[in-house]
Amino acid sequence: MKVLVIGGGAREHALCRSLSLDPDVSALYCAPGNAGIAEVAELRPVDALDGAAVTALATELGAGLVVVGPEAPLVAGVADAVRAAGIPVFGPSGEAARLEGSKAFAKDVMAAAGVPTARSYVCTTPEEVDEALDAFGAPYVVKDDGLAAGKGVVVTEDLAAARAHALGCDRVVIEEYLDGPEVSLFAITDGVTVLPLQPAQDFKRALDGDQGPNTGGMGAYSPLPWADPKLVDEVMELVLQPTVDELRRRGTPFSGLLYAGLAITGRGTRVIEFNARSGAPETQVVLARLRTPLAGVLLNAAQGTLDAQPELRWSEDAAVTVVIASHNYPETPRTGDTIEGLDEVAAEDAPDAYVLHAGTRREGDAVVSAGGRVLSVTATGSDLAQAREKAYKAVARIRLDGSQHRTDIAAKAAGHA
Repeated sequence: MKVLVIGGGAREHALCRSLSLDPDVSALYCAPGNAGIAEVAELRPVDALDGAAVTALATELGAGLVVVGPEAPLVAGVADAVRAAGIPVFGPSGEAARLEGSKAFAKDVMAAAGVPTARSYVCTTPEEVDEALDAFGAPYVVKDDGLAAGKGVVVTEDLAAARAHALGCDRVVIEEYLDGPEVSLFAITDGVTVLPLQPAQDFKRALDGDQGPNTGGMGAYSPLPWADPKLVDEVMELVLQPTVDELRRRGTPFSGLLYAGLAITGRGTRVIEFNARSGAPETQVVLARLRTPLAGVLLNAAQGTLDAQPELRWSEDAAVTVVIASHNYPETPRTGDTIEGLDEVAAEDAPDAYVLHAGTRREGDAVVSAGGRVLSVTATGSDLAQAREKAYKAVARIRLDGSQHRTDIAAKAAGHA
C-alpha cells in the first residue's frame, strides 16, 4: 500500500516513522514534511490547506491511504475533498472536525451526549465576559473558541490577564477550573466502532515545575503508573463512545482520531477539550509503544471496517519524549540556528532513543531550526525511570544555540512507579 501523510511536524514524523516500519507499506510520502521526515519518507510540496491540491497529489502518487495529521487542514475540509475522490482517508470531515475547531460546538455535543465536562459560558461581548469571570472566580479558565495551535487557553489567577485574553478573542469560552492531573487519551474510530489507544500525560507549561506560559506541549510519557487501571474503560463508556454516537446521530460521523483531554478531578473524570487529531508530544510516546502495524488500523478506520480490527498489541516498555524548543518559545521563536548532534544520537543511542523533527528544515548539508518546537527526543525503557534516563542522555547530545527544554518530564511519575 502507498501512503501519503499530510503535515510537517513531530506528530507527522512519529506517524511516518511507524508507517515506515510497517511491512504492508510499499511506498511512503509526506507533504510537505521536514528535514527528519525526509529520512523515512519521500517529501512532496503541497499546500496542506488546499483540498484539491492534496487530492491531486494523492491521485498522482496512487496513494491507497491518505493520513491528514494537523488540525487546520481537517477543519478546512481537506479530508472531505480526498474522500470525495474515492481515496481512503484517515481524518474527520470538516464538519466533524468542528469538535476541535469550535470549543462552543464541542460543549454543545458534550451536553447532548451527556459527557461530563466543566460548566461554561460562551461569550461574545465584554459584558458577557465580565459576568462569566465573576460567576466562576479564580483560577480563571479562558479559551479562544477557534483554533490556536494549542496556545489559545489561559489559566490564571489574574483577573486582568483573563479579561484581556477574553477580549482579544472574537468568541470565547469561559469555564470553571478543573482540579486534578490531566490525561490525554486518543481513540481511533470509523464513526461507529471506537478503538482506544494507551493514555499519556503531557506537560503544557514552558518551564520546570509547571511554571511559565502555556505551550503546545514540552514533553510526554506513557504509561501512567498512577492512573486507575479502569480509566480507559471508563472514558470509553462515558466520553468517547457517546461522543462518536452523538456526532453520527447528527449526520456528521467522526472518522479518524479523536483526542480527549481529560482532568481526573475529585468529582470524577471530566473532559477539558477534544481534538480532531492526535496531539504532539503525546503521539510520540503512544506510537513508540504500539506494536500492531499502523497502516492497517488506519485503513480500517478510513474504510469503515474497524469492527474487524484485531485487538491492538502494546509493548510493556515505557516511553518518554522531551521537546527541545527554540530561543524565546512560546513567543516569536528565533529560527535558522544550526542543529548539531543528530548523527551522534543515531550512532550512540538508537534504537532505544531517537529524534523526531518538528520545526526543522535542511539548508545545504545542515539541519536548522524552523519553528518554536524544534525536536522531540523520544526514548523507550523497561520503566519510566530508564526511559527518562535514555531520553535525557540523548537530549544532552543535541546542540542548538539558545534552545530550551524542561528537565522534569515524567520525573514525578517515574518516582511513583
